Amino acid sequence: MRVSLVQVESPAGEPVAARRERVGQLVAEARGADLVVLPELWAPGYFAFDRYPERAEPLDGDTVQAGREWARDLGCLLHLGSVLERDTDGRLYNTALLIDATGAIVHRYRKIHVFGYRSREAELVTPGQGVTVTRTALGPTAATTCYDLRFPELWRALVDAGAETVVVPAAWPAARRHHWRLFTSCRAVEEQIVLVACNAVGTQSGTVLGGYSRVVDPWGEVLVEADDREGITSCEVDLDVVARARTEFPVLRDRRLALPAGDQRPDTSRSTH
Repeated sequence: MRVSLVQVESPAGEPVAARRERVGQLVAEARGADLVVLPELWAPGYFAFDRYPERAEPLDGDTVQAGREWARDLGCLLHLGSVLERDTDGRLYNTALLIDATGAIVHRYRKIHVFGYRSREAELVTPGQGVTVTRTALGPTAATTCYDLRFPELWRALVDAGAETVVVPAAWPAARRHHWRLFTSCRAVEEQIVLVACNAVGTQSGTVLGGYSRVVDPWGEVLVEADDREGITSCEVDLDVVARARTEFPVLRDRRLALPAGDQRPDTSRSTH
């Protein structure tokens, strides 16, 4: 499977409609990929908090419709990154979407861990409530978004639900790029998955985005890593690598659940007198 990561800038002065058109041209250059991935909230701009109310869209809005057209045109899976979804009750969600080659939405994930550190996302966006896994040509596939990388219990829940490939759209700042590389590698190894992470680039509201989108396999091998510029980075992914890794080194099979401290029992198997 050929995977293409499309890093996107979201400058403040660019109208969203013009950005969609520009990103559509970028996506078209990824023709031939089996999976194309975009970053988190590239259309409204993650850090454009004051514009969230006016830039939020329903899931049949212009950004999703454009993504469905791009997927049909390319004949591939398109992970639209995430969109700023407004539901019928007016609540906002940071929603990641996977679209298949027919233009159908086959997976939706509402970001659970909304960010509050020097960010207004937690103030403006409603957290999601659960995770799901869908079967694709990449095997059982799921998604998390950006800050979710810091919460290993979420990732273990994905694996328990059957995930073998996890896509991560992000708007991760350059100031914490070391953490970005650390967590993307760590989650791939500890969960024995293929992790496909696409990060934003450029500057938004004074914050420099980190780029360095990457694909990491279950052994921790970085199959490809981008730089910090807008553009496309691609690689080939072995569809059998997860099954081989889990068979050869069955760490998930060997895990044991620890009891809470108050429920632990003393070891009385040996005499102490």
